[in-house]
Formats: sequence, C-alpha cells, structure tokens
Amino acid sequence: MSDFNNGYSRPVEASADTSVDAGLRAFMLGVYNKLALGLLLAAALAWTTGNVPEVSSLLFTRTAEGILTYTTLGMIVAFSPLVMIFGSMFFMRNAGPGAANILYWLVVMTIGAGLGVIFLIYTGASIVSTFLITAAAFGALSLWGYTTKRNMTGWGSFLIMGVIGLLIAMVVNMFLQSPMMYFVINAVGVLLFSGLIAYDTQRLKLTYYTLGGNQAAMSSATSWGALALFINFVNLFQFLLSFLGSRE
Repeated sequence: MSDFNNGYSRPVEASADTSVDAGLRAFMLGVYNKLALGLLLAAALAWTTGNVPEVSSLLFTRTAEGILTYTTLGMIVAFSPLVMIFGSMFFMRNAGPGAANILYWLVVMTIGAGLGVIFLIYTGASIVSTFLITAAAFGALSLWGYTTKRNMTGWGSFLIMGVIGLLIAMVVNMFLQSPMMYFVINAVGVLLFSGLIAYDTQRLKLTYYTLGGNQAAMSSATSWGALALFINFVNLFQFLLSFLGSRE
C-alpha cells in the first residue's frame, strides 16, 4: 500500500549516487517532520479512542462471548483509509499540494482513531515499548535506505506483490484461524514493511532530483512521501506488537 506515485513521477533513471545538497536535506526534513507530526496525532487519537469510554464505545464493542469487534462507525473508520488511499490512485494522480496534504491528514486521523483497539487488547507498557522499538528500527532502516549505494528500484514490484499476498493470507486466516499461519503472516509482515521503509526512503531521495526544483511538485511529494512512510511505520508497529505485546 505504500508504493505511492501520485503527483510526481517515479525516478527510474535517477542515480542513487547523487551527492547530498542542502535542497535534498530540506526536502527530506520536510517529509520526516510531517511524518513525526502525523505519528503524534495518530498516537493521541488512538489513546483517546482506546481509553476514553464514551469515545471507545462508539467504535468498539464486545459480543456476548466477550469477543472484541467494531461497531458500524468503527468499521467505517477502520476501512476509510483503504478507500481513500486506493481512491487517490485513480482520482488524485495529479493532485496539488493542498489536496495531497488534506489526504495525508485524513488518512492519519482515521488510522489513528482505528488504532485505539490496541489499547483494549495489549497493556499500555507493551504498546509504548513496542512503539519505541519500531521507532528505532524505522530510523535505522530509513537511514540505510538514504545512504546505501545499492539501487533498490527493482524492489518495488516484489515488495508490493508481497503485501498483496500478505493481505490475501490474512483474509484466508480469518476463516482458518491457524496459529502457525498467524505467526508466519506476522513474520513476513515485519520483513516486508522493513524493506518498504528502506525502499521508500531511497525512492524519495531520487524523487527530489527527478522533480528538478519544482516547488509545487516537491510540496506534493512531501505529503505522498510522509504518507508512504507513515503507513510503513504503522504496519511495522502492528506486526511487531503481535510478537512483543503483552495482552490485557
């Protein structure tokens, strides 16, 4: 889901060996700043929807058997990011900076609100510790993607196909309820989204040179790049939480 190419062209011919300059640093800093603000907002919304009973009851409920599930509003919140992301691929291919920015914050807010469910499943301490581990892993992977001389252009199709296969496996396991398959899905998820963090970081770096100083395009690219990295971060966090999280 993170292979966004909206609003700017995919940098196929650009060289990963291009020297770093002030413009690139400013561009990447803009992406990371927007990502950091998005994560803070999402975390605040997740805490609110998971810990404030009046809000939590609007999105989540338990069946008579005690199984945690979504309300109708919760289902809308949970699936709206997918609808917006896939819709943007068809209807926002040439979106301006304003539209790309609005989409970014809408996706951040709906994902953040939906993440409140983790506070009903896992202990607060394990959520915080896993978030910090994810942040450290993200930083290392993004730094590697930024500095490596290896051309990762060919990784994109493989990683996206892997994510599609992962989604199919997750749907299948909803019916099979296989613990082994659940373990494999989470392990593969960690690997795929780790790869996507490095890949998307390098792709953003190359995109900067492809845009040739077009300020409007770079403003849009900042939002699309932050969105890709935000989704990668959240997915990596969730898969790691399935391994490291202590349940309530």
